[in-house]
Amino acid sequence: MELIKKYFNSLTEDQLCQFEQLEGLYKEWNAQINVISRKDIDELYLRHVLHSLGIAKVQVFKSGSRILDVGTGGGFPGIPLAILFPDSNFHLVDSIGKKIKVVTAVSEALGLKNVKATHGRAEKIKGEFDFIVSRAVTNMDDFVKWTRKKVTKKQQHELSNGILYLKGGDLTEELVNFPKATLYKLTNYFSEDFFETKKVVHIPLKYKP
Repeated sequence: MELIKKYFNSLTEDQLCQFEQLEGLYKEWNAQINVISRKDIDELYLRHVLHSLGIAKVQVFKSGSRILDVGTGGGFPGIPLAILFPDSNFHLVDSIGKKIKVVTAVSEALGLKNVKATHGRAEKIKGEFDFIVSRAVTNMDDFVKWTRKKVTKKQQHELSNGILYLKGGDLTEELVNFPKATLYKLTNYFSEDFFETKKVVHIPLKYKP
């Protein structure tokens, strides 16, 4: 929890309380449904919460914005971002029902009114969004195919509407078809060794009717 305070020092009491509750909630649910590895659950705030919030260092979401989290798993990056941006709307999607069960339960326990959770495939989700966020659920070619028609043409952020994707390692080959992609190294924002190869990839997507 100190990690979150270190990098986000203007949180409200409600936000601090919500972030503090995450550890207990995920440990409780993880004992029933394994959504986070045992190794990672002990470093929840570093490997999951702060990692998710790396997106917020690249783009601050404005009030009323709509964000789709594809392949959210147990709720990352969507739930930490929803706590940080209570005036933005988050739609968390995963094809595995038990993971969405955890997302729904955690969101309800935290009192998050800005989170919608859906068990299903990204391609089936209706609506348009300012940004599509995710943590390395598949290769970028497939991910863009799933999501490119879900980006609204109405622009309200500094970055162009499109994808904000958390991924590590050498992405040269994976991004060869996306010359407009921009990589933001998380070491620019966080000093922990865990982030050494971690990045946020921004891919602007032109609106297609």
